[in-house]
Amino acid sequence: QVQLVESGGGLVQAGGSLRLSCAASGRTFSNYAMAWFRQAPGKEREFVASINWSGGSTYYADSVKGRFTISRDNAKNMVYLQMNSLKPEDTAVYSCAADQFLDDARRTVATAYNYWGQGTQVTVSS
Repeated sequence: QVQLVESGGGLVQAGGSLRLSCAASGRTFSNYAMAWFRQAPGKEREFVASINWSGGSTYYADSVKGRFTISRDNAKNMVYLQMNSLKPEDTAVYSCAADQFLDDARRTVATAYNYWGQGTQVTVSS
């Protein structure tokens, strides 16, 4: 079992920045691929970014590429999402997810991840 707790959400003006954090506890964190997903009201959950167990491989949704950066610190059991140049359409609940046996081909698929946090609200005002 892996427990995930997100933090760092809030209200920010368009063009601003936020850094989300995801704290993991439980099994060996460094064995898990991690990802961030988001869900806006009335919309389906959407893939944002993923990172492999070592941090050496990352992948982004086209909508956030060049603006968001995912990173991890295995010594601290933490994953981060640095969000810059935020837009009102980035408003959503952001959740981190983990899986130990993730196939890269499914890294954008929510059902491929077995562990989820509760989420943190990000609101971007225009």
